[in-house]
Amino acid sequence: MTLKLFNTLSGKLEEFVPLNPPEVKIYTCGVTVYDESHVGHGRSLIVFDVFRRFLEHLGYQVRFVRNFTDVDDKIITRAKEECKDFMEIADRYIARYYEDTQFIGIRPANVEPRVTDHIPEIIELIQKLIEKGFAYATPEGNVYFSVEKFKDYGKLSKRSVDELIAGARVEPGEDKKNPLDFALWKRSKAGEPAWDSPWGKGRPGWHTECVCFVFKHLGETIDIHGGGLDLIFPHHENEIAQAEALTEKPFARYWMHNGLVIVNGQKMSKSLGNFVTLKEIYTKYHPDVLRILVLSVHYRSPLDFFWEKMENAKKVYERIRQAVEDYEKLKELKTYEENLGGVHPLYEFVKETEEGFFKALSEDFKTQEALASYMNLISEMNKLRNKAFKDKKISSQALEAYGYAINSVKNTLRNIFGLLEDVLPRCPVKEVVKKELEPASAVVDKELINLLVEVRQMAREKKLFDIADKIRARLKEKGIILEDTPFGTKWKRV
Repeated sequence: MTLKLFNTLSGKLEEFVPLNPPEVKIYTCGVTVYDESHVGHGRSLIVFDVFRRFLEHLGYQVRFVRNFTDVDDKIITRAKEECKDFMEIADRYIARYYEDTQFIGIRPANVEPRVTDHIPEIIELIQKLIEKGFAYATPEGNVYFSVEKFKDYGKLSKRSVDELIAGARVEPGEDKKNPLDFALWKRSKAGEPAWDSPWGKGRPGWHTECVCFVFKHLGETIDIHGGGLDLIFPHHENEIAQAEALTEKPFARYWMHNGLVIVNGQKMSKSLGNFVTLKEIYTKYHPDVLRILVLSVHYRSPLDFFWEKMENAKKVYERIRQAVEDYEKLKELKTYEENLGGVHPLYEFVKETEEGFFKALSEDFKTQEALASYMNLISEMNKLRNKAFKDKKISSQALEAYGYAINSVKNTLRNIFGLLEDVLPRCPVKEVVKKELEPASAVVDKELINLLVEVRQMAREKKLFDIADKIRARLKEKGIILEDTPFGTKWKRV
């Protein structure tokens, strides 16, 4: 089945053709960790989690990278307000992010890099941009990208440089040559986080980190770059400028952007009192309800969140759950033989449902149509169920057909939509969320774990199985589970 995606870069629906199939490289912009994750974050996380699952179902080997911005003006401001080190703030909200994403069933990315772990690589990237004439350092210790040097600037957002200049201005205290130029390196003020660099003590600008992460963990050209619609300009536009100025190659072949979330018709804001956190949602509803709400709207359309919609999504969730649970009740009824002169018609309905489901996802990832196809199937199943409960009996042929439909519901909606998983700590929700939030000190050192995994692999190759087993056991004590797969050893937290 041909997969077609709307490419923000071209503004058209295009056939998806990976650069090096079956490998697919995806990067999405992650969170700036200065506050709780909210429903807007949740939408983007769910969209790309499901899209990744769908690609894997199609047989692609997905390498997925999503970052953390752990040094930023907002983080620094929060640290000053609380009289704490900025890293303590970042660690706290990374820990909370992991708790939130675990509850709503988001699988971790293959790599989840942090800015503060990549300062040398970022500095090296900036130096290369200066050497190629695309960036300049100022006497004050700042480094800016010169937008006028990159001829394709504006191609993603479909904005001309002249129009952008007309609406731009230089803020007081800025020392850049052109109001459109953006910071690659920022001189740190007294009391702010700072790293040594050729231009003095400072820290990276926001737009440079993602380019560095992509280059290091995925390569110069990736298949898909994703994120929210609000990131198209200036963030993603600035990423393209830096990356393609250096490589003269396409930075990403396809750009996917999910629509924004508004709350009761208004932009979400704490000042308006309509700021909805993920924790607030999953302490009130089963996490599948949020998934159903997100998937019931096309990913590129805006999503207006209000609690009545969550109640509607809850009803859909309950219909799905009830259909699954009713199978056990149907098996308890008296059965009888019935000759319909062929297979039960429900088999054909399942086939049509599955075809409709995958067709919808293959046409620009229309999750709302895919979900509707299964709700139609459940309606047909309910007709059979209602008759059986009324008659207090069911034909063996109908029971087998219902079971066949249930397997389709469970397997497809679980494996691709991430529904019906019910793996702790996601359920029961209200009991699990009573536990203490994970302390910042418990945030894992991923590079150290990866190193231990490599050491264990070398021990196994040398048949030093006692050492390999000891590494596995010690990691398990720390809550890290190793899984040996045909594609290497994977690890996850429990």
